[in-house]
Amino acid sequence: MNHHDTSVLPDRDTADRADLGARLLALIRAAIADADGLLPFDRFMDLALYAPGLGYYVAGAPKFGPGGDFVTAPELSPLFGQCVAAQCAEVLERLGGGDLFEFGAGSGALAVQVLRELDRLGALPDRYWILELSPDLQDRQRARIQTEAPHLANRCGWLTALPRDLRGVVLANEVLDAMPVQRFRVREDGGVDEVFVTDRAGQLAETTAPIRSPGLAKTVAALQSEGFAHTAGYASEINPCLAPWLSALSDAVQSGLVLLIDYGYPRSGYYQADRTMGTLLCHHRHQAHDDPYRDLGLQDITAHVDFTAVAEAGLAAGFELAGFTTQAHFLLGCGIDSLMTDAPDLLARALGAKQLLLPTAMGERFKVLGLNKGMNDPWRGFSVRDLRERL
Repeated sequence: MNHHDTSVLPDRDTADRADLGARLLALIRAAIADADGLLPFDRFMDLALYAPGLGYYVAGAPKFGPGGDFVTAPELSPLFGQCVAAQCAEVLERLGGGDLFEFGAGSGALAVQVLRELDRLGALPDRYWILELSPDLQDRQRARIQTEAPHLANRCGWLTALPRDLRGVVLANEVLDAMPVQRFRVREDGGVDEVFVTDRAGQLAETTAPIRSPGLAKTVAALQSEGFAHTAGYASEINPCLAPWLSALSDAVQSGLVLLIDYGYPRSGYYQADRTMGTLLCHHRHQAHDDPYRDLGLQDITAHVDFTAVAEAGLAAGFELAGFTTQAHFLLGCGIDSLMTDAPDLLARALGAKQLLLPTAMGERFKVLGLNKGMNDPWRGFSVRDLRERL
Protein backbone atom coordinates (compact mmCIF):
# COMPACT_ATOMS: atom_id res chain seq x y z
CA MET A 1 0.00 0.00 0.00
CA ASN A 2 1.32 3.43 -0.92
CA HIS A 3 1.90 5.45 2.24
CA HIS A 4 0.77 8.55 0.36
CA ASP A 5 -2.66 7.03 -0.34
CA THR A 6 -5.01 9.72 0.95
CA SER A 7 -8.00 7.43 0.45
CA VAL A 8 -7.02 5.44 3.53
CA LEU A 9 -7.96 7.95 6.19
CA PRO A 10 -9.32 7.26 9.69
CA ASP A 11 -12.92 6.17 9.29
CA ARG A 12 -15.91 8.12 10.55
CA ASP A 13 -16.88 6.99 14.00
CA THR A 14 -19.84 4.68 14.38
CA ALA A 15 -22.20 7.35 15.73
CA ASP A 16 -21.48 9.57 12.72
CA ARG A 17 -22.18 6.71 10.35
CA ALA A 18 -25.45 5.80 12.07
CA ASP A 19 -26.52 9.47 11.95
CA LEU A 20 -25.69 9.68 8.23
CA GLY A 21 -27.73 6.53 7.52
CA ALA A 22 -30.68 7.79 9.59
CA ARG A 23 -30.73 11.18 7.80
CA LEU A 24 -30.53 9.53 4.40
CA LEU A 25 -33.31 7.09 5.33
CA ALA A 26 -35.51 10.04 6.40
CA LEU A 27 -34.83 11.78 3.06
CA ILE A 28 -35.71 8.63 1.08
CA ARG A 29 -38.88 8.03 3.13
CA ALA A 30 -39.96 11.61 2.38
CA ALA A 31 -39.33 11.00 -1.34
CA ILE A 32 -41.40 7.79 -1.15
CA ALA A 33 -44.26 9.74 0.46
CA ASP A 34 -44.03 12.40 -2.29
CA ALA A 35 -44.24 9.60 -4.90
CA ASP A 36 -47.49 8.24 -3.41
CA GLY A 37 -45.70 5.36 -1.73
CA LEU A 38 -43.92 4.07 -4.86
CA LEU A 39 -40.46 5.52 -5.50
CA PRO A 40 -38.94 4.33 -8.82
CA PHE A 41 -35.75 2.37 -8.12
CA ASP A 42 -33.56 4.78 -10.12
CA ARG A 43 -34.71 7.68 -7.91
CA PHE A 44 -33.88 5.64 -4.80
CA MET A 45 -30.44 4.76 -6.21
CA ASP A 46 -29.81 8.40 -7.12
CA LEU A 47 -30.54 9.52 -3.53
CA ALA A 48 -28.57 6.65 -1.95
CA LEU A 49 -25.47 7.54 -3.99
CA TYR A 50 -25.72 11.27 -4.69
CA ALA A 51 -28.06 13.04 -2.20
CA PRO A 52 -26.12 16.24 -1.31
CA GLY A 53 -24.04 15.72 1.85
CA LEU A 54 -25.57 12.27 2.52
CA GLY A 55 -25.20 10.01 -0.52
CA TYR A 56 -22.43 7.44 -0.75
CA TYR A 57 -20.37 9.33 -3.33
CA VAL A 58 -20.70 12.76 -1.76
CA ALA A 59 -20.40 12.06 1.98
CA GLY A 60 -16.88 11.72 3.34
CA ALA A 61 -16.28 8.02 4.07
CA PRO A 62 -13.27 6.39 2.35
CA LYS A 63 -14.31 4.41 -0.73
CA PHE A 64 -11.30 3.36 -2.75
CA GLY A 65 -8.36 1.13 -2.03
CA PRO A 66 -7.58 -1.21 0.87
CA GLY A 67 -9.28 0.96 3.52
CA GLY A 68 -12.43 1.55 1.47
CA ASP A 69 -15.15 -0.56 -0.11
CA PHE A 70 -13.63 -1.64 -3.44
CA VAL A 71 -10.43 -1.42 -5.47
CA THR A 72 -10.30 0.03 -9.00
CA ALA A 73 -7.71 -0.83 -11.67
CA PRO A 74 -5.42 2.19 -11.01
CA GLU A 75 -5.17 1.12 -7.34
CA LEU A 76 -4.10 -2.39 -8.41
CA SER A 77 -1.17 -1.34 -10.57
CA PRO A 78 0.38 1.81 -12.07
CA LEU A 79 0.57 -0.15 -15.34
CA PHE A 80 -3.11 0.65 -15.89
CA GLY A 81 -2.61 4.42 -15.91
CA GLN A 82 0.58 4.11 -17.95
CA CYS A 83 -1.28 2.23 -20.68
CA VAL A 84 -4.14 4.75 -20.64
CA ALA A 85 -1.49 7.47 -20.95
CA ALA A 86 -0.04 5.77 -24.05
CA GLN A 87 -3.46 5.98 -25.69
CA CYS A 88 -3.85 9.62 -24.60
CA ALA A 89 -0.43 10.47 -26.03
CA GLU A 90 -1.45 9.09 -29.44
CA VAL A 91 -4.61 11.24 -29.48
CA LEU A 92 -2.83 14.41 -28.30
CA GLU A 93 -0.12 13.92 -30.93
CA ARG A 94 -2.67 13.67 -33.76
CA LEU A 95 -4.54 16.69 -32.45
CA GLY A 96 -1.34 18.71 -32.01
CA GLY A 97 -2.06 19.14 -28.28
CA GLY A 98 -5.21 19.36 -26.18
CA ASP A 99 -6.64 18.59 -22.77
CA LEU A 100 -7.52 15.51 -20.75
CA PHE A 101 -10.82 15.37 -18.95
CA GLU A 102 -11.59 12.74 -16.31
CA PHE A 103 -15.05 12.02 -14.91
CA GLY A 104 -15.14 11.29 -11.18
CA ALA A 105 -11.43 10.76 -10.52
CA GLY A 106 -11.94 8.66 -7.37
CA SER A 107 -8.80 8.58 -5.25
CA GLY A 108 -6.81 10.49 -7.89
CA ALA A 109 -4.68 7.42 -8.65
CA LEU A 110 -5.42 7.39 -12.39
CA ALA A 111 -4.77 11.12 -12.76
CA VAL A 112 -1.36 10.76 -11.09
CA GLN A 113 -0.37 7.73 -13.19
CA VAL A 114 -1.48 9.30 -16.49
CA LEU A 115 0.19 12.65 -15.80
CA ARG A 116 3.47 11.09 -14.70
CA GLU A 117 3.64 8.81 -17.72
CA LEU A 118 2.75 11.61 -20.16
CA ASP A 119 5.47 13.72 -18.51
CA ARG A 120 7.95 10.86 -19.06
CA LEU A 121 6.84 10.60 -22.71
CA GLY A 122 7.12 14.37 -23.21
CA ALA A 123 3.43 14.44 -24.15
CA LEU A 124 1.72 16.41 -21.37
CA PRO A 125 -1.75 17.85 -22.03
CA ASP A 126 -2.36 21.59 -21.74
CA ARG A 127 -4.72 20.90 -18.83
CA TYR A 128 -5.96 17.87 -16.89
CA TRP A 129 -9.57 18.60 -15.93
CA ILE A 130 -11.40 16.56 -13.30
CA LEU A 131 -15.18 16.68 -13.07
CA GLU A 132 -15.86 15.79 -9.44
CA LEU A 133 -19.10 16.56 -7.59
CA SER A 134 -17.88 15.43 -4.17
CA PRO A 135 -15.99 18.19 -2.28
CA ASP A 136 -14.44 15.49 -0.07
CA LEU A 137 -13.07 13.55 -3.07
CA GLN A 138 -11.85 16.79 -4.69
CA ASP A 139 -9.76 17.45 -1.57
CA ARG A 140 -8.34 13.91 -1.60
CA GLN A 141 -7.50 14.15 -5.31
CA ARG A 142 -5.76 17.52 -4.85
CA ALA A 143 -3.74 16.18 -1.92
CA ARG A 144 -2.69 13.06 -3.82
CA ILE A 145 -1.60 14.93 -6.96
CA GLN A 146 0.24 17.51 -4.84
CA THR A 147 2.08 14.71 -2.98
CA GLU A 148 2.84 12.33 -5.85
CA ALA A 149 3.21 14.70 -8.82
CA PRO A 150 3.79 18.16 -7.28
CA HIS A 151 5.40 19.63 -10.41
CA LEU A 152 2.28 18.75 -12.43
CA ALA A 153 -0.34 19.96 -9.94
CA ASN A 154 -0.67 23.37 -11.63
CA ARG A 155 -1.91 21.63 -14.82
CA CYS A 156 -4.92 20.23 -12.96
CA GLY A 157 -8.25 21.93 -12.58
CA TRP A 158 -11.55 20.85 -11.00
CA LEU A 159 -14.98 21.38 -12.51
CA THR A 160 -18.52 20.59 -11.41
CA ALA A 161 -20.02 20.82 -14.92
CA LEU A 162 -18.94 19.92 -18.44
CA PRO A 163 -16.70 22.45 -20.24
CA ARG A 164 -17.21 23.67 -23.80
CA ASP A 165 -15.16 22.93 -26.93
CA LEU A 166 -13.09 20.17 -25.38
CA ARG A 167 -10.24 18.90 -27.56
CA GLY A 168 -8.38 15.83 -26.35
CA VAL A 169 -9.35 12.72 -24.40
CA VAL A 170 -12.27 12.09 -22.05
CA LEU A 171 -11.67 9.32 -19.48
CA ALA A 172 -14.51 7.61 -17.62
CA ASN A 173 -13.20 4.67 -15.58
CA GLU A 174 -15.98 2.92 -13.66
CA VAL A 175 -18.38 5.83 -14.12
CA LEU A 176 -21.23 4.23 -16.07
CA ASP A 177 -21.78 1.44 -13.52
CA ALA A 178 -22.61 4.02 -10.83
CA MET A 179 -25.40 5.69 -12.82
CA PRO A 180 -28.89 5.11 -11.38
CA VAL A 181 -30.78 2.31 -13.16
CA GLN A 182 -34.42 1.51 -13.62
CA ARG A 183 -35.37 -2.10 -12.85
CA PHE A 184 -38.11 -4.25 -14.33
CA ARG A 185 -39.56 -7.72 -13.76
CA VAL A 186 -41.57 -9.96 -16.09
CA ARG A 187 -44.89 -11.11 -14.58
CA GLU A 188 -46.36 -14.62 -14.75
CA ASP A 189 -48.80 -13.41 -17.44
CA GLY A 190 -45.92 -12.10 -19.55
CA GLY A 191 -46.57 -8.43 -18.79
CA VAL A 192 -43.77 -6.28 -17.35
CA ASP A 193 -43.68 -4.43 -14.02
CA GLU A 194 -41.32 -1.75 -12.76
CA VAL A 195 -39.44 -2.17 -9.46
CA PHE A 196 -40.27 0.49 -6.85
CA VAL A 197 -39.11 1.19 -3.31
CA THR A 198 -41.78 1.58 -0.66
CA ASP A 199 -41.92 2.30 3.07
CA ARG A 200 -43.16 -0.52 5.31
CA ALA A 201 -43.37 0.70 8.91
CA GLY A 202 -40.19 2.76 8.56
CA GLN A 203 -38.26 0.06 6.69
CA LEU A 204 -37.45 0.27 3.00
CA ALA A 205 -38.88 -2.57 0.95
CA GLU A 206 -39.01 -3.46 -2.71
CA THR A 207 -42.24 -3.92 -4.62
CA THR A 208 -43.38 -4.10 -8.23
CA ALA A 209 -46.20 -2.27 -9.96
CA PRO A 210 -47.13 -1.45 -13.57
CA ILE A 211 -44.43 0.61 -15.33
CA ARG A 212 -44.81 4.35 -14.78
CA SER A 213 -41.89 5.54 -16.92
CA PRO A 214 -42.77 5.74 -20.65
CA GLY A 215 -39.05 5.46 -21.49
CA LEU A 216 -38.72 2.20 -19.56
CA ALA A 217 -41.82 0.69 -21.20
CA LYS A 218 -40.44 1.56 -24.65
CA THR A 219 -36.95 0.15 -23.91
CA VAL A 220 -38.30 -3.12 -22.48
CA ALA A 221 -40.62 -3.51 -25.49
CA ALA A 222 -37.60 -3.05 -27.79
CA LEU A 223 -35.61 -5.63 -25.79
CA GLN A 224 -38.45 -8.11 -26.02
CA SER A 225 -38.76 -7.55 -29.76
CA GLU A 226 -35.09 -8.60 -30.00
CA GLY A 227 -35.94 -11.83 -28.15
CA PHE A 228 -34.77 -10.87 -24.64
CA ALA A 229 -36.51 -10.75 -21.24
CA HIS A 230 -39.49 -13.01 -21.85
CA THR A 231 -39.39 -15.59 -19.03
CA ALA A 232 -41.76 -15.14 -16.09
CA GLY A 233 -39.83 -13.79 -13.10
CA TYR A 234 -36.97 -12.45 -15.26
CA ALA A 235 -35.62 -9.21 -13.79
CA SER A 236 -32.97 -6.78 -15.01
CA GLU A 237 -31.97 -3.14 -15.32
CA ILE A 238 -31.90 -0.31 -17.84
CA ASN A 239 -29.78 2.82 -17.57
CA PRO A 240 -31.98 5.80 -18.55
CA CYS A 241 -29.07 8.24 -18.05
CA LEU A 242 -26.94 7.01 -20.96
CA ALA A 243 -28.59 8.96 -23.78
CA PRO A 244 -28.79 12.33 -21.98
CA TRP A 245 -25.26 11.90 -20.55
CA LEU A 246 -23.68 11.10 -23.92
CA SER A 247 -25.67 13.83 -25.61
CA ALA A 248 -24.35 16.41 -23.11
CA LEU A 249 -20.85 15.00 -23.54
CA SER A 250 -21.09 15.26 -27.32
CA ASP A 251 -22.10 18.91 -26.97
CA ALA A 252 -18.98 19.48 -24.84
CA VAL A 253 -16.46 17.63 -27.03
CA GLN A 254 -15.23 19.36 -30.17
CA SER A 255 -12.74 16.68 -31.21
CA GLY A 256 -10.97 13.72 -29.67
CA LEU A 257 -11.54 10.31 -28.12
CA VAL A 258 -13.85 9.28 -25.28
CA LEU A 259 -12.70 6.16 -23.38
CA LEU A 260 -15.36 4.37 -21.33
CA ILE A 261 -13.89 1.62 -19.13
CA ASP A 262 -16.20 -0.53 -17.06
CA TYR A 263 -17.50 -4.00 -16.30
CA GLY A 264 -20.34 -5.13 -18.49
CA TYR A 265 -21.47 -7.02 -21.57
CA PRO A 266 -22.82 -6.49 -25.05
CA ARG A 267 -26.64 -6.61 -24.95
CA SER A 268 -26.81 -10.33 -25.83
CA GLY A 269 -24.71 -11.12 -22.73
CA TYR A 270 -26.38 -8.57 -20.48
CA TYR A 271 -29.91 -9.88 -21.05
CA GLN A 272 -29.06 -13.55 -21.60
CA ALA A 273 -31.79 -15.91 -20.41
CA ASP A 274 -29.95 -17.33 -17.38
CA ARG A 275 -29.10 -13.88 -15.92
CA THR A 276 -32.58 -13.82 -14.39
CA MET A 277 -31.88 -11.43 -11.49
CA GLY A 278 -30.03 -8.75 -13.41
CA THR A 279 -26.62 -7.41 -12.44
CA LEU A 280 -27.25 -5.14 -9.43
CA LEU A 281 -24.38 -5.37 -6.91
CA CYS A 282 -23.47 -3.56 -3.70
CA HIS A 283 -19.97 -3.14 -2.27
CA HIS A 284 -19.17 -2.49 1.36
CA ARG A 285 -15.79 -3.21 2.98
CA HIS A 286 -14.69 -5.34 0.02
CA GLN A 287 -17.76 -7.58 0.39
CA ALA A 288 -20.16 -7.82 -2.54
CA HIS A 289 -23.86 -8.55 -1.95
CA ASP A 290 -27.21 -7.73 -3.51
CA ASP A 291 -29.14 -5.81 -0.82
CA PRO A 292 -29.24 -2.11 -1.76
CA TYR A 293 -31.35 -1.20 1.29
CA ARG A 294 -28.82 -1.87 4.03
CA ASP A 295 -25.90 0.39 5.08
CA LEU A 296 -27.57 3.39 3.46
CA GLY A 297 -25.03 6.00 2.37
CA LEU A 298 -22.17 3.71 3.39
CA GLN A 299 -22.18 1.24 0.49
CA ASP A 300 -21.76 1.47 -3.25
CA ILE A 301 -24.64 0.35 -5.48
CA THR A 302 -23.79 -0.55 -9.07
CA ALA A 303 -25.11 -2.28 -12.16
CA HIS A 304 -23.11 -3.74 -15.04
CA VAL A 305 -23.04 -1.80 -18.31
CA ASP A 306 -24.94 -2.73 -21.47
CA PHE A 307 -22.25 -1.69 -23.96
CA THR A 308 -24.60 -2.09 -26.93
CA ALA A 309 -26.81 0.60 -25.35
CA VAL A 310 -23.71 2.78 -24.80
CA ALA A 311 -22.67 2.44 -28.46
CA GLU A 312 -26.22 3.20 -29.69
CA ALA A 313 -26.53 6.26 -27.44
CA GLY A 314 -23.05 7.44 -28.50
CA LEU A 315 -23.87 7.20 -32.20
CA ALA A 316 -27.22 8.93 -31.66
CA ALA A 317 -25.38 11.74 -29.84
CA GLY A 318 -23.05 12.37 -32.80
CA PHE A 319 -20.00 10.27 -31.92
CA GLU A 320 -18.47 7.57 -34.11
CA LEU A 321 -17.57 4.18 -32.66
CA ALA A 322 -13.78 4.02 -32.26
CA GLY A 323 -13.66 0.45 -30.99
CA PHE A 324 -14.77 -2.04 -28.35
CA THR A 325 -12.51 -4.56 -26.67
CA THR A 326 -11.68 -6.26 -23.40
CA GLN A 327 -9.48 -4.48 -20.86
CA ALA A 328 -6.77 -7.12 -21.46
CA HIS A 329 -6.67 -6.49 -25.22
CA PHE A 330 -6.76 -2.72 -24.71
CA LEU A 331 -3.79 -2.82 -22.32
CA LEU A 332 -1.85 -5.09 -24.69
CA GLY A 333 -2.54 -2.66 -27.55
CA CYS A 334 -1.21 0.16 -25.38
CA GLY A 335 2.07 -1.66 -24.72
CA ILE A 336 1.70 -3.18 -21.25
CA ASP A 337 4.26 -5.87 -22.16
CA SER A 338 7.03 -3.36 -22.92
CA LEU A 339 6.19 -1.40 -19.75
CA MET A 340 6.62 -4.63 -17.80
CA THR A 341 10.13 -5.30 -19.06
CA ASP A 342 11.38 -1.77 -18.31
CA ALA A 343 10.38 -1.94 -14.66
CA PRO A 344 12.76 -2.22 -11.71
CA ASP A 345 10.01 -3.67 -9.45
CA LEU A 346 9.33 -6.53 -11.85
CA LEU A 347 7.61 -8.92 -9.43
CA ALA A 348 5.13 -6.32 -8.13
CA ARG A 349 4.42 -5.30 -11.71
CA ALA A 350 3.90 -8.90 -12.82
CA LEU A 351 1.36 -9.45 -10.01
CA GLY A 352 -0.42 -6.20 -10.89
CA ALA A 353 -0.45 -7.12 -14.58
CA LYS A 354 -2.03 -10.49 -13.78
CA GLN A 355 -4.89 -8.76 -11.95
CA LEU A 356 -5.42 -6.41 -14.91
CA LEU A 357 -5.08 -8.98 -17.69
CA LEU A 358 -6.27 -12.41 -16.54
CA PRO A 359 -9.76 -13.46 -17.66
CA THR A 360 -10.51 -14.67 -14.10
CA ALA A 361 -9.59 -11.21 -12.72
CA MET A 362 -10.37 -7.96 -14.60
CA GLY A 363 -9.06 -8.82 -18.07
CA GLU A 364 -12.30 -10.10 -19.60
CA ARG A 365 -14.91 -8.75 -17.18
CA PHE A 366 -13.88 -5.17 -17.88
CA LYS A 367 -14.37 -3.74 -21.36
CA VAL A 368 -13.23 -0.56 -23.08
CA LEU A 369 -15.46 1.29 -25.52
CA GLY A 370 -14.08 4.22 -27.51
CA LEU A 371 -16.07 7.02 -29.15
CA ASN A 372 -14.49 9.38 -31.68
CA LYS A 373 -15.53 12.96 -32.37
CA GLY A 374 -14.10 14.91 -35.30
CA MET A 375 -11.49 12.17 -35.85
CA ASN A 376 -11.88 8.73 -37.39
CA ASP A 377 -8.41 7.40 -36.67
CA PRO A 378 -7.78 3.82 -35.61
CA TRP A 379 -6.33 3.82 -32.10
CA ARG A 380 -3.69 1.52 -30.65
CA GLY A 381 -5.91 0.40 -27.75
CA PHE A 382 -8.25 -1.32 -30.21
CA SER A 383 -5.51 -2.64 -32.53
CA VAL A 384 -5.00 -6.09 -30.94
CA ARG A 385 -8.62 -7.21 -31.04
CA ASP A 386 -11.63 -5.04 -31.89
CA LEU A 387 -14.84 -6.77 -30.78
CA ARG A 388 -17.32 -4.22 -32.13
CA GLU A 389 -19.10 -6.94 -34.15
CA ARG A 390 -20.27 -8.38 -30.80
CA LEU A 391 -22.18 -5.20 -30.03
